[in-house]
Amino acid sequence: MTIAVQAVYEEGKLRLLEPLELAEHTVVRISLETWQDDMERRAWLDQGQRSLMRVWDNTADDIYTDLLTR
Repeated sequence: MTIAVQAVYEEGKLRLLEPLELAEHTVVRISLETWQDDMERRAWLDQGQRSLMRVWDNTADDIYTDLLTR
């Protein structure tokens, strides 16, 4: 099972921002990704999607959409 949660690093410890629904003494594996990296990646993905939509979403492509729905 994979669970994604946000946490804050304070005084050498991670403090979860929401509770986990896990049984006591459950062994887990933790992988960390800083929030700043995630925001930067999201900005790049959003920019890529906007660029793609400028090229892709045009009336010249309507014939392909029409052919795909037949």
